[in-house]
This record gives sequence, C-alpha cells and structure tokens, in this order.
Amino acid sequence: MIEIKKKDDNMGFVFFRDEKGPYSENLRPEKSDKKGPNTREEARPPVEASRARKSLLSSKSLYNFQSKGMIPLAGLCRGNSSSFSDYISQTNDDWGVDIEDEEEFLQPFKTKTELSELSVYDRISGAFEAPFDLNEEKKELGFGLPKNKEITDIHNFLSLEEQSSLLEKRVERFSQILEETSIDLNTLRKYAWNGIPDQFRPIVWKLLMGYLPCNVSRREAALSRKRNEYLESVSQTYEKGIKELDQAIWHQIHIDVLRTNPTIKLYQYETTQKCLEKILYVWVIRHPASGYVQGINDLVTPFFQVFLSEYIDGDPEIYDPSNLPKDTLDIIEADTFWCISKLLDSIQDNYIFAQPGIHRQIINLKELITRIDHQLSNHLEEEGVEYIQFSFRWMNCMLMREMSVKNTIRMWDTYMAEGQSGFSDFHVYVCAAFLVKWSSQLLKMEFQEIIIFLQSLPTQHWTYKDIEILLSEAFLWKSIFSGAKAHLR
Repeated sequence: MIEIKKKDDNMGFVFFRDEKGPYSENLRPEKSDKKGPNTREEARPPVEASRARKSLLSSKSLYNFQSKGMIPLAGLCRGNSSSFSDYISQTNDDWGVDIEDEEEFLQPFKTKTELSELSVYDRISGAFEAPFDLNEEKKELGFGLPKNKEITDIHNFLSLEEQSSLLEKRVERFSQILEETSIDLNTLRKYAWNGIPDQFRPIVWKLLMGYLPCNVSRREAALSRKRNEYLESVSQTYEKGIKELDQAIWHQIHIDVLRTNPTIKLYQYETTQKCLEKILYVWVIRHPASGYVQGINDLVTPFFQVFLSEYIDGDPEIYDPSNLPKDTLDIIEADTFWCISKLLDSIQDNYIFAQPGIHRQIINLKELITRIDHQLSNHLEEEGVEYIQFSFRWMNCMLMREMSVKNTIRMWDTYMAEGQSGFSDFHVYVCAAFLVKWSSQLLKMEFQEIIIFLQSLPTQHWTYKDIEILLSEAFLWKSIFSGAKAHLR
C-alpha cells in the first residue's frame, strides 16, 4: 500500500489547539528581562512598510490568527532554547527521526559590515571557481557590477536600448548553440544561467534535464520511445476507470490539483486539471517509496506551462488546452511527466519517509543565515521563531508559494544551469538571500508579526529583475561559503 504523507496547507507549519481556548495567553511567549550579548538594543532605522505589510500586520489580521485557536508549536515559552531535534520530537508530523548534531560551525567568514566594504569582485575572488567566465556573465545578466556599488544599485542596470541589443545577441547565441548536431551542455548552461529566451526554453529545459539527447540524430527515436512509454502507462492505469484506482491517493491528488494556482486561468480549465492528475498519479504508482506528498502538484506546473508555450501563440497562462489536437496534448503531457520525474529523482530525499532532504536544507539555511546576517539570526532566536515554521514550505515547494509561476520559471532556468545541485544546494542559497532581503523589516517585528509576515511576503509585483538580483546574491553567498567546512554537506 502506498503511503500518503499529508501536510497541511501551510506546508509543515504545525498547529495545535490550546486547551484554554482560542484566546490563550500562551500564543505569544513572554519576553525575558535578562539581557545578554545578543540582546537587540535598538532597531534599525525605520523603513516605510508596504501596503501589503500594513494589512498583514493589522490588529484584525492578528485577531484572526488568534481567534482560530491555532497556536504555533514552537516558541510557546521562553527559557532554555531547545535543539532542533527536540523541537521535531514534539511535533505529530513525519519528523520523528533522529538528527545528529551538526559539527560546530566556524566563526563567520566576514561580518556583514566587512562584506559591505568589499567590492563584489573582491568578495568573489578566490572563493569560488566559477564554471564560466564570470566577467562576461556579469555583463550578460542585464546589469553590471562595478566596484564600490551595491548589487541592488539601480545605476548598475543597463538602459532599455542596451538590454534590447543584449537580448538580440543572446537569441543569436542560443540559435547557434542549438543548431549544432551535438549540443555542448557546458556552453548551454553558461548562457542559460542568466535566463533563456522564451522561444528556446522548451527545448533547452529538455536538454538540461537530461530528457532530450544532445545528439540530434538520436532525438526523434528517444522522444518517440519515451512518449509512447508514458501513454502506455496511462492506458494501463486507467484501463478499468477511475473507480479502480487507489482512491485515497487519487482523492488527494484530485483536490490538490483543483486548488493549484487558483488565480491563473490555465489551471482552472478541466483539460489542464485532467492532464496534471494523470501525470501525478502515474508518477506515484511508479515511485511507491515516495508516495504522494502535497507540494509536488506545484512543481509540475512550470514544466506544463513551458511545454504548452511551444505549441501556442500568446500567453499560456490564459490559454485553454482543449483547443489543441489530442496528439499535441499527449506530447505536452508526456514531456511534462518525464521532466518532473527527472527533477524529483534529483531531490528524492525530500519526498521519502521523514523527508530527510528537507531536514538538511533547513539546518543548512539556519547555519547560513548565522554567517550572512548574525543580527537577524539572533533576533529570530530571541523571538522563539523556528526555521521549520516558515522554511519548510520554501524547500518543499521550491518557493513557488512565494513567487508567481512566471518568476519561478525564470528561477528554474538558473537552477537547471547549476546542474544536479541546482534544486537542492543552490536553492538553499536562494532561500538565504530571500530571507535576508526582509531583514530590516523582520528586526522590528515580534514573534506573531514575523510568522504572519513570512507566510505572506509582499512579492506579488516582483519582476524578472527582482529574481535576477536574488539569484545573483545567492551566487555571491555560494561563492563565499560553498567551500566552508561543515556547510551544505
């Protein structure tokens, strides 16, 4: 019998109902009057809050959080801080595994103040041997990195005219690479890291995921074989109808698909939903060790959307796939299945029993924040915030609950270009850069505000440029810390 690992919608944010009722005073742990070396004496200069944040942190929002009677498991009382494994042992989720203590972490490589005094070139120099010409890639990112300027300095960005010229050159280079009879994957990764032009993304993703052969002469036969294999699996699985399927698995997949990307029209069409259901169910029966885990339904959507774009004109997010011929729809469905299978194989530890891969990522994220932003790390600890409360979902869903699908697709260009570790190790650096981005706001918040804010971050209007800055900062941290002892083992 295949096991279903059911998570709640908050992806690992575990609640229990306090016996005292929904208005329990235990919701917010009491602050200690005791001050130590890590006690925050004064907050950073005030930064004007966005409308989204003002709304999130309104008294009404906090009232709703309390009135539901759901009390965060961690941070209920002050006192001696418990270890991560102690925290896990208190949950009633699939986290009851022993986690060995990590090696003692080294002193911070550089303090945040020291890092800010260094140019980007100085920070990277000698810390990480990039797999490509770093200076050339910086120019192609769409923004330069002159010395003594912050990575987010708006003056680093190229003009619109320069960006247009750059895009034309990139399109030409991708065309040249893909016209070769045998694709050089290292060269392809070099250019894919900074984003793939829309018209080339379907074929480039298939190549980078290892689904499409690099040799042109082998492609037609390989694609035909794989697509037929998937369609045959679907035919055998559904031969006796839906009623003969494992109803527990089928029901969970069905309800998850119905609520996938509810604001995007593409995913509300019945044809799309049926395709996703078949992809997920066939994957589950072929991977009984993992079973179905909520969140996998999110990871399917970037592949489906990208491969759909190959056969239509216009925005795939508003397209009804029922307008396509059945043969074309079968191709999109099969290609999506094999690529999501490749992705999940590369992070299989995230979805087997107890999900040890996510355990490691959360531990690594916490250690990385200690080195990058020690003040934020101390503040989260003082407020009783456990990383699992907000970062489990970041790891389980690859930040898809925090980003739009289009921005996720742009992120995945870089993840695939990073190679096998893109969706595991590099993703942790992205999460670190993502958390540190909100540091100034978080330092002024208390426990309840932090939890609510991190679960509803104001990223609705983010653009590709925001994603590129985030990825560049993640690359910087990887360049500095990837070789550090006991880090990201």
